Amino acid sequence: MSPTLTLGIDTSTDVRVGLADGAGVLASRAVTDSRAHAEQLMPLVNATLAEAGRTLHDLGLIVVGVGPGPFTGLRVGVVTAQTLGFALGVPVRGVCSLDAVAAGHLVAGNPGGEFLAVSDARRREVYWARYDTDGRRVEGPAVSPASELPELPVVGPGAGLAGGTPSPLDGGVLALAGPELPEVGLSPLYLRRPDATVPTNRKSTLLQPRLARGLARS
Repeated sequence: MSPTLTLGIDTSTDVRVGLADGAGVLASRAVTDSRAHAEQLMPLVNATLAEAGRTLHDLGLIVVGVGPGPFTGLRVGVVTAQTLGFALGVPVRGVCSLDAVAAGHLVAGNPGGEFLAVSDARRREVYWARYDTDGRRVEGPAVSPASELPELPVVGPGAGLAGGTPSPLDGGVLALAGPELPEVGLSPLYLRRPDATVPTNRKSTLLQPRLARGLARS
């Protein structure tokens, strides 16, 4: 039996896609425009598959990073993964995007010891999680000012905000490590409320009694 072909998708920062077969990474691509998630994701998926000489119908699993990240970008990635999974009849596994960053740190052969994986949360803040020497998450994910992070080495796309060297999430590593990363469900990890929210209480169009009496006397 051949290894399962896994598609990795992450839109927690920009657009990252990768393909792995369990034995290794077959292809990895990215679009670094953080405002082009909806337009670029499916073309990038198709290009990644074509690079490896595969098609959507060869997939056996889809792994999607669910953040933390901004509302719109995460929603595009998660919804696309769910739609593909439904259409193809393959399972979809949601993982923390920072876990994939941590996996990439270990794959790169970086020295041991605890470390933080971070990404840019804007507003002078970062999303972060803490990992032990084996890459297991022991704290987070959370959001806080970069100046308040634990004093540990930092990796990830937001590392530059905390005195480190930025290292983007690799879609190929996500596809390769994703089947073994902790599953966290398919609800996006926003950690913040969206900037645009729907009012929870509808304002009444009826005049309140005291105001109505005042207008009647005027």
